[in-house]
Amino acid sequence: MESVRIDSWLWAARFFKTRTLAKNAIEGGKIHIDGNRTKASKAVQSGQTVTISKGTEHFEVVVRGLSNKRGPAKVAQTLYEETTESVAKREMNSEQRKLARAAAAAPDHKPSKKERRDIQRFKRDNLE
Repeated sequence: MESVRIDSWLWAARFFKTRTLAKNAIEGGKIHIDGNRTKASKAVQSGQTVTISKGTEHFEVVVRGLSNKRGPAKVAQTLYEETTESVAKREMNSEQRKLARAAAAAPDHKPSKKERRDIQRFKRDNLE
């Protein structure tokens, strides 16, 4: 096997639960091969760099193996190798999110029905 469609490979490597989700991410510009935006039918080959943006997570992986069948997670992890820069960035971003959550003051109670209505009214009035 010399090449596989990128949507199938992303699904087989377990970055997405379905091929449709992988296809939607590709069409949305969240997936790049060697720095270039791609299409779902684009063939990926060993040695290429794939950049994946998924929510707040950003992965940069080098394709090490090809498969168009989804297998166990252990097998899926052998299909790619994440770059050290990508791992460092993801860990740093995760740490920053944790610190931001810890620094934010948690409310001491849930809003009452009246308070929720006031919040909704405030949002509606400020958006118009």
